Amino acid sequence: MPLDDAPLLRALAGDRPETTPVWFMRQAGRSLPEYRELRVGTRMLDACLTPELAAEITLQPVRRHGVDAGIFFSDIVVPLRLAGVDVEIEPGRGPVFAEPVRTAADVDRITAIDPAGLDTTAIAEAVRLVVAELGDTTPLIGFAGAPFTLAAYLVEGGPSKEHLRARAMMHTDPGSWNRLAGWLARISCTFLDAQRAAGASAVQLFDSWAGSLSPADYRAFVAPHSAAAVDGIDAPVIHFGVGTGPFLADMRLHGRADAVGVDWRLPLDEAAAVLGPDVTVQGNIDPALLSAPWPVLEAHVRDVLARGRAARAHILNLGHGVPPEADPAVLTRIVELVHADAGRTVAPVPAGAHR
Repeated sequence: MPLDDAPLLRALAGDRPETTPVWFMRQAGRSLPEYRELRVGTRMLDACLTPELAAEITLQPVRRHGVDAGIFFSDIVVPLRLAGVDVEIEPGRGPVFAEPVRTAADVDRITAIDPAGLDTTAIAEAVRLVVAELGDTTPLIGFAGAPFTLAAYLVEGGPSKEHLRARAMMHTDPGSWNRLAGWLARISCTFLDAQRAAGASAVQLFDSWAGSLSPADYRAFVAPHSAAAVDGIDAPVIHFGVGTGPFLADMRLHGRADAVGVDWRLPLDEAAAVLGPDVTVQGNIDPALLSAPWPVLEAHVRDVLARGRAARAHILNLGHGVPPEADPAVLTRIVELVHADAGRTVAPVPAGAHR
């Protein structure tokens, strides 16, 4: 089968395949015992920047689950590390920056780094290793964090629940905000393009913290930079954010996104009505239900599949990432269920029906 005929790529092109493609955000990682064994003694960012390790971790869930795509194993702060920013991932906390970016002078300092100068050699080598094993049957999705989420970490200096400093900068110093977010868009674009050039067939821009924004702030201060992050990427684009229901239509980035990921809060038929007929939907199994009894989870998966038929095409995924405590056998069982239903006619669920 030529790679162009892979179900994921057909769905991204708006051609509903006989088999609904399925993959899982964070499918490569802590839920897999083989991942935990491989990571012993290796720090997260070191694993991301060691081509053989990053490639093996990317491939592990493809081998185990039989998913329809690999997602490149990385972290959203990897391109910042490549740019020379002092960042570490502290276990149990997340990314922590030695020098937060909070003033106009801080913005001047960090934006003086040329995004075109990123050394993406290790990333490109890891992608090439993955693509060589995936061959002509399974596409690889490249990955990068969106400008707002990166900025939120940089401005706060680490993880935050409300991102107050980042949101305040938008209004108190919009010039500095736009310079910072514009620079981050170029960083993400460079990172994505390196993966695409090495063989990734599609890319996903991931905005973890966009849900903390009002629709007005998202449109004015964030969406233009997210669009710039994928501008010129010669590959299909998936755009996903958490809590973005209030401005879901804006996640299309004026048509630049071929697919929009939807978290677990909004049924896919309602999301499709908001997004319109010319975009693919991705999602949106509730990650919490991965621990439910199988009959409950199976009914939920079938409901998601049925609602996904309201869109031009559907990529089955979670409404967020795989929790670390998830049973890998459950993920495999979901893939088997979806693939076994290939060609089965499922009527769409009416919008507003009980979920």
